[in-house]
Amino acid sequence: MGERITTVQYKGNLNEVYRVAEKGVGNAYREYIIRTKEDDPVELARIKFQKGARNEPGSEVGVIDSDLLEIVRDRLKLFQEGEFECTENAMALVHIETAIMWLNRRVEDRIKRDVIGTHKK
Repeated sequence: MGERITTVQYKGNLNEVYRVAEKGVGNAYREYIIRTKEDDPVELARIKFQKGARNEPGSEVGVIDSDLLEIVRDRLKLFQEGEFECTENAMALVHIETAIMWLNRRVEDRIKRDVIGTHKK
């Protein structure tokens, strides 16, 4: 299955998250599995991240961190427009949008330095 990760949400979480396969370039895992915590667990999602720099030979297409943040951002925005609006969701939304902004700044910097899509720092 892989190694179960320790999550920040340690009370009341419904699911377990596992890293699978091996670490890749940059010391991060490429694949994760989310499954239920039941006695007979069900796999809910398998997430495969980009493997390698986008312009490097042998790279494999996958999701990137900001893709997942954008999904959570969209859900929280919709909750805030409906009956589940709350301060906690609003604060989470602020921080998720901040995280997306910083990830985007990194991309913009890499574009400016002409190293986007490579392993160059």
